[in-house]
Amino acid sequence: MPGMSSRFTNRRLWADICLLGAICLGITAVSCGPYRPEEPEGPTYFDLNIPAYFPTDARIPADNRLSVQGVSLGRYLFYDGRVSGHSDPTAWKSCADCHVQAHAFEGGPDYAAPTPHAMLPLFNVAFNSGRYHWNGDTDSLEHLIYMALTDPNEINGHPDSIVAQINAIPFYPDMFSAAFGRPSDGAPVVNIDRICKAIAQFVRTMVSADSKFDRYVRGETALTDEELKGYLLFTTEEGADCFHCHGGGGNMLFSTYGFANNGLDPDSLHTDAHDRFSVTGNAADRGVYRIPTLRNIEYTAPYMHDGRFSTLEEVIDQYSEGVHYAPNISPLMHHVLEGGVQLTGPEKQALKAFLLTLSDPDFLTDPSLAKPQDDRLP
Repeated sequence: MPGMSSRFTNRRLWADICLLGAICLGITAVSCGPYRPEEPEGPTYFDLNIPAYFPTDARIPADNRLSVQGVSLGRYLFYDGRVSGHSDPTAWKSCADCHVQAHAFEGGPDYAAPTPHAMLPLFNVAFNSGRYHWNGDTDSLEHLIYMALTDPNEINGHPDSIVAQINAIPFYPDMFSAAFGRPSDGAPVVNIDRICKAIAQFVRTMVSADSKFDRYVRGETALTDEELKGYLLFTTEEGADCFHCHGGGGNMLFSTYGFANNGLDPDSLHTDAHDRFSVTGNAADRGVYRIPTLRNIEYTAPYMHDGRFSTLEEVIDQYSEGVHYAPNISPLMHHVLEGGVQLTGPEKQALKAFLLTLSDPDFLTDPSLAKPQDDRLP
């Protein structure tokens, strides 16, 4: 039946067209949907909290950008005594054993430091514009950490044993892969360079910027009359004359991170084997040390490079009437010929009151900086 055959062919053709249309509509629906790019492989960018009045150029090297995975790994390593590489658990020592959060990541008054110098606190180091260590022995935070891991007076580990120890802990290789990827040449995923980089990433997240003085600058609170008097003394040459070395005003880091002979001792006592001279060989650097930040100074006793002072009162007395002349004393020590700035008793109290406004108590309990609550850590 010719008519029936023709109708069947037309129906078949129409069905094929409808099927093709449906396929095209499906393709169109998929292609016109929201664009969802594939998540790139590799670590996730870590957004560092930079206070509005801090330097915007955080000192982060191009080969060690912050990542969520790297910071997390560094936090674990910072608190893990096995990073010392020692097989005997009684010999394990972590970064946190010396740099204690409750003391703004310094040792605190009860810590008997075996190092030649008292330690410096670990916070706001991402904004440190100078060199690291009391004597400026390195310009790299990563290298400073390597020094701490291997120095006989500090963690006293050997790079090979440190790597072997960490690599043997089941959960670490995967954390290193997540943070840094697997080397294309088939090299081990754990190495001493990556260990130092991870710890450095974590340390750079230690940002302290919520003291009473910070809140005052942000217009959130007021200073007392005594605190304001102390601030005026701090920032004037006629007063305590602190600001040349320790900032204030526009320098909210409260350190220039430079080096100075601050008149702590007579020239005859400048025989320290670990002062700035030990690095530069320049005689003008005898008795010269790095200028520390005054933020959180309430929590970072003992004071001075050798920890000779236990209280802020002793420090203030030193700058008031205990300054010694030396040929290479910092030219910023304007009152050296008078033995110091010669503060009165009430002025000393006001200066201390201001210094205490630089305390950031919440920083001492910030859970993101505390030891991870993980049973896998010793």
